[in-house]
Amino acid sequence: MRTYSMLVLVMVFWASAFASSKIAVHEIPHEVAAFFRFGLGAVILLLVHAARGRARLTPRDLGTVAGLGMLGMFGYNTFFFLALSLAPSADGSVIVPVSAPVITVAVTALLGRRRLSTRKLAGLGAAVAGATVFFVGIPAGGHDRLTGDLLFLGAAACWAAYTMCGAPVLRRLPAFTVTTYATTAGALALGVMAIPAFDDVVWSGLGTGFWLNQLYLAALPTALAYVMYYHAVGQVGPATASSMMFLVPVLGLTSSWLLLDESITPTQGLGAVLMLTGAWLATMSEIGTRDRSNA
Repeated sequence: MRTYSMLVLVMVFWASAFASSKIAVHEIPHEVAAFFRFGLGAVILLLVHAARGRARLTPRDLGTVAGLGMLGMFGYNTFFFLALSLAPSADGSVIVPVSAPVITVAVTALLGRRRLSTRKLAGLGAAVAGATVFFVGIPAGGHDRLTGDLLFLGAAACWAAYTMCGAPVLRRLPAFTVTTYATTAGALALGVMAIPAFDDVVWSGLGTGFWLNQLYLAALPTALAYVMYYHAVGQVGPATASSMMFLVPVLGLTSSWLLLDESITPTQGLGAVLMLTGAWLATMSEIGTRDRSNA
């Protein structure tokens, strides 16, 4: 029960991050926004990690964890922040959290780690149909929005891979240590990508509100939430942990509406309902179970 309560809190933090990250992208280039969030998050994690006296990784484990950082921090956020510069955060708050668990369940089934029942197959079909309706519902002339939404889908794929690839590592390494080094590796890569865009930042125009938003993103949706999520993956497995992401869309849409006055079209709303229904059917039996690959 404690693990699921932790996952609910993680989803609340992540739901708020869609609108908060969009606010950052309004003020600075998306590459710099991604680096600020995860660079500051890495600093927080490294400081806490050092204070707690956690053991360092072996060179082999360090390479493995750095690879996770390339998936979950660099890959995911390269797609995510570029998508935010093109499409509303409201779209991302539906596409990412609904697509990621569906992709996770589908891939683990293809790998033979779980069997797909008729209900799960129906759920996957409904989710795909819902995604199709959601994309069809993009307003006419919204080419950038379509591109952004496809990039959100790429972010979801990266997140699913990060979740699945992390499960075996978490059987032998603490979630806090793995997340700290993965975040650091991803932040370094994001920093290299952001360097050319630093000249486009109007530093004098970044006020207190901007930096408070960055600290919030770094401390809660990044440092704390990522550690808690990977702890849950280690406890209950990737499919179960990722299935909790279906809580994000309603909270994310609410945040986007309140903070940015964003909304989705009625057709997209229908697609979102189909996606959520499909995700629920495909993943609901995962709650309270443990992946065979993670047992």
